[in-house]
Amino acid sequence: MSENDENHNAPVTPAQSSVQEPAHEPQPPVVAVVLAAGFGTRFDPANPKQLVSVGGKPIICWSIEAFDRNRRVSDIIVVVNPQVRSTVEQLIGRSGYGKVRMVIDGGAERADSTAAALDTLARAGIPGEAKILIHDAVRPFVEQSAIDGSIDALDRFSAATVAIPSTDTVLLTVDRDGRKVVRNVPDRPDTFRAQTPQSFRYATIRRAYELAAADPDFHPTDDTRVVVDYLPDEPVAIVAGAETNLKITTLADMPTAERIAEQAAADPKEQAHARMRRMLADALLPDQR
Repeated sequence: MSENDENHNAPVTPAQSSVQEPAHEPQPPVVAVVLAAGFGTRFDPANPKQLVSVGGKPIICWSIEAFDRNRRVSDIIVVVNPQVRSTVEQLIGRSGYGKVRMVIDGGAERADSTAAALDTLARAGIPGEAKILIHDAVRPFVEQSAIDGSIDALDRFSAATVAIPSTDTVLLTVDRDGRKVVRNVPDRPDTFRAQTPQSFRYATIRRAYELAAADPDFHPTDDTRVVVDYLPDEPVAIVAGAETNLKITTLADMPTAERIAEQAAADPKEQAHARMRRMLADALLPDQR
């Protein structure tokens, strides 16, 4: 064998190789927008429900904390009523939520608050591929699985919403002779109850709101509706929610919220115990299990 043959057949070391490992592309930011600008007249006109304590913690803090402790969320924007902005900023400061980048004033309607957040992100130079998770502050018990599921869904879709299957038959109605009458009854397996977060690639939700702004009849109840109405060819993926992802709307919701808060406070200990049991089980030899 010649010297050239020997060199030709010698293994190529990493230093010799001209082929480089592909560099990992930077991941787009994942921004949670926590909407807390409403005063909730159905709850208590004198006290914004976002500041009411549940399980010893203000409702808004539960929601912010859920995103702050998710390792995949990079930034948080909190949208508030100007009248309580100082109070919310103090709560955030005392709680040490490190991912909250800014607290901004919201608008008269929910859509106005979302639009304010989108404008703020535009001024900050947010890239179009950024993942934006828009969440109602008065849903304080959003699960980490819903947050992670929303982030994952945006790898395949440009829009997604957390929702749970409807257990009731839903009736679509029309007005006739001064009262509601049934127009259609959708198949129950096709009906879901929307929750939050509702998540989008920034370019998608920004474009939907730009189109909506030109419509004088624009009065959506949530952000998914904006995409469905103004970008009808854009599919919106369903992410599994939970009954515990309760929206606190009236005082009647408080007893349920307190029960969920009590269970949530106990969960970390139970989860730690479950992890310990799994670790012990994995450490055992097969014949010892």
